[in-house]
Order: sequence, then C-alpha cells, then structure tokens
Amino acid sequence: MFEYLNGKLVKISPTNIVVDLGGVGYLVSVANPYAWSSLLQTEVKIFVHQVIREDAHALYGFVNEAEKLLFLRLISVSGIGPKSALAIIAASDNEGLINAIDNSDIKYLTKFPGVGKKTAMQMVLDLAGKFEANEAVGLSLLDNDSTGNMALEEAMEALQALGYKATELKKIEKKLAQEGVMTSEAYIKAALKLMMK
Repeated sequence: MFEYLNGKLVKISPTNIVVDLGGVGYLVSVANPYAWSSLLQTEVKIFVHQVIREDAHALYGFVNEAEKLLFLRLISVSGIGPKSALAIIAASDNEGLINAIDNSDIKYLTKFPGVGKKTAMQMVLDLAGKFEANEAVGLSLLDNDSTGNMALEEAMEALQALGYKATELKKIEKKLAQEGVMTSEAYIKAALKLMMK
C-alpha cells in the first residue's frame, strides 16, 4: 500500500494528474486537478490511497493527510465510492460538510453529485460526531498560470468529470464568465459554491 508519492508533476487533465517517479508515470485521480497547475513540472508530494478492484488498480491523491482522512471516512459510508468522495472533497467547504453531517442537514448533503437522500442519511448515521474541529481541510495550492476562457473550459470539464450534469453546469457557466478572468481552480471553487446554494 502506498502512503504518498514524491515525484515530478508532468501532466494535468480534468480528472487526474500524472506524477513521474523514477521514470514511471503514476496516474492519480484528484478532487481538483487544476489546483496543481502552478506546480506543473516541479517536484510534488501527494498523499495517496490505492483502490484495487477486479478490473482496475487506481490511485487517489490528496493535498495533505487531513484531506486523505476525510476521503477514507467518506468511502467508508455505504453508497459513496471514490468518485463521489472526490466530488464532495472538491467543494472545498469541508467545514460546511462536517457541520451538515453533525446537524443532519440532508438537504445540503444531497447537493453533491451521486448523493441521494438515502446516502445522505447514511452519511449522517455513520459519520456524525466523528470529526474533530481541526479536521476541516481545503486545498492550498494556487493556480496562477491558466487564465481566460481556457481556464473556464478546464473548470467545466473537471466538474463534469466529478459527476455534475452538463445542464447544471450551463446554468452557472454564464455567471462564472461574468466574474472576469480567473484561474481554473478559482472557477471550480466559485462553481461549487454556486451549486451548493
């Protein structure tokens, strides 16, 4: 089992990043790949969790150990798989997530893709009261290079990869375009805030 990877970040796509470690490229699924843009072609340390299935071996990556712990707690809930857990983490409102779980706010929890009423209730049942106050985590990476419409397009691709429907995204894309030029990461965060309202 892998704990983390130290290597060169060589590629970013809407659903994952590639870390070159000793000449081997590790494909790592992350919540917000474009948050890593400012670190492209540099050495990075990424915490990982390996999921082995009959048809695939997958690596899921995290900015820090707290984000990894949140992911592990989310996938322990019946009905939440790794993809749904990444979509929940991508919202970067982990404090709000923890509060919603602790306060049985089913309406808030069902706003995440792949989380229906039954799964939201299971989250409350399994996770309420199990988070410490200091476990609220968020991405601290900055994406300074991508700008303009390209950044908005990348953000929309990443959100679709997380499971949000194209019809949902079209509604907020115009609002985001009016915000002016932002980074891909900033567009994603703004989009997630709009969708969580």
